[in-house]
Amino acid sequence: MKIYVASSWRNKRQPAVVAALRHEGHKVYDFRNPPNRSGFAWSQIDPNWETWTIEQYIEQLNHPKAIAGFAEDIGALTAAEVTVLVMPCGRSAHLELGYAAGVGQPTAILLNESEPELMYKIADLLTPDMADVTNWLRTLDQ
Repeated sequence: MKIYVASSWRNKRQPAVVAALRHEGHKVYDFRNPPNRSGFAWSQIDPNWETWTIEQYIEQLNHPKAIAGFAEDIGALTAAEVTVLVMPCGRSAHLELGYAAGVGQPTAILLNESEPELMYKIADLLTPDMADVTNWLRTLDQ
């Protein structure tokens, strides 16, 4: 099964989740190590990206590295059969899960905190346990 793992560069669990899903035999997209390039980071465009104005940010969305990074990630997201959101994460990962749910992909959220979020009801599975995710994927694969 093709799985898109949505998360954050700062999430220490993300590599272990990718490895566990691959161990189960799934084809897993890892945004940190995509197949055709290194993972995109704004610092590849400008080491001072955190000081950009809104106008600079909008302009840099058209930078060739941003265009290539987006194309790789959105291509993997649209090709995925399932999307798994690994908490904690930020805006991009939440947009990715929302897109996946909107196009009808099965979605799961691997929680790490108990802060309630009403819109997480959009996901097919909410769990803090990776074993629940792998068991759920087995039911989808049948």
